[in-house]
Amino acid sequence: MFRFFFRSIITFSCLFGGVYAVQAKVATCDKTIFLTFDTGNMSVAQYIADTLRKHQVVATFFLANEKTFRGDMALDDSWKPFWQSLVADGHAFGSHTLHHTYFQKDGKNNEVFLKAQFGPSAGKAFIADQFEVCRQIKSVDPVFSHLTGSHIEPIWRAPGGKTSSRLLKMANACGYQHIGWSDAGFLGDELSSTQYSNESLLKKALEQLRNGDIAMAHLGIWSRKDPWATGVLEPLIEGLKSKGFCFAKIRSNS
Repeated sequence: MFRFFFRSIITFSCLFGGVYAVQAKVATCDKTIFLTFDTGNMSVAQYIADTLRKHQVVATFFLANEKTFRGDMALDDSWKPFWQSLVADGHAFGSHTLHHTYFQKDGKNNEVFLKAQFGPSAGKAFIADQFEVCRQIKSVDPVFSHLTGSHIEPIWRAPGGKTSSRLLKMANACGYQHIGWSDAGFLGDELSSTQYSNESLLKKALEQLRNGDIAMAHLGIWSRKDPWATGVLEPLIEGLKSKGFCFAKIRSNS
C-alpha cells in the first residue's frame, strides 16, 4: 500500500517501478487520489472526459496508438478534437508506448524482448537495445504534439504493467519514469462483468482506496460486456469526494 506525504513534491513508490518524485497539483483536502487512464479501445473516452469535466477532476492519461471501436486508431487525426479538449481541461499525459508494446523478457547484453500489439511489427517479438526502448517510449510525444501542440510528461506506463528491473533502468536512461498503480487502484474494468459487476467493483474501490493511491482504468475495453466507466466512474468520484478525497494529476519532477 502506498503512503504519501503531500507537499509540492510528492514521493511515491510505483507498483512496477522504483521510487520517484512527482509534482501534483493538490487542492485543499484531507486525502488525494491519482486517477489514471490508459487508451484502450476509446469506447467510453468521451463519457470519461465529460464526467471528469462535470466534476472538475483532473487525471493522467497514458497514450498508445491502439485500435478503437470506430475502426481508426486512438492517435489518428480523427481524434484530434478529443485530445485537444483534454489538454484544455488541464489533464496530464504520458506514454503507453506508441504501438502498445509489451515487455516479454530480458535478453542478453543489455537488451530486452518486446512485442507490439499494433503498428508495422504487430504480433512479432523482437530484441530491443537501449536506442529501441527509448524509441518505443518516446515516439508518443511527437504524435501527441502534432495533435495538440502540447507535449507529454516524461512518464510512461508499460502495457499490462509488465516490466523488469532492466527495462525500468533503460527507460530511466531515456528520461522517462515508470508509473504503475496501487494494489487497491486496480479498478477492474478489464474483468468479466459476469463475475465482477460494476456494483461490486465500485464497492471495493470505495472501501479500499487510500490516501495517495494511483488508480487505473481504460478509455474502453473490448473484453468487458458492461462498460465500467458508465456504471462506476461518477459514483466513484462522488463517493471519494464525500470521504474527503481530492484528485491530482501525475507530473514528472525532471
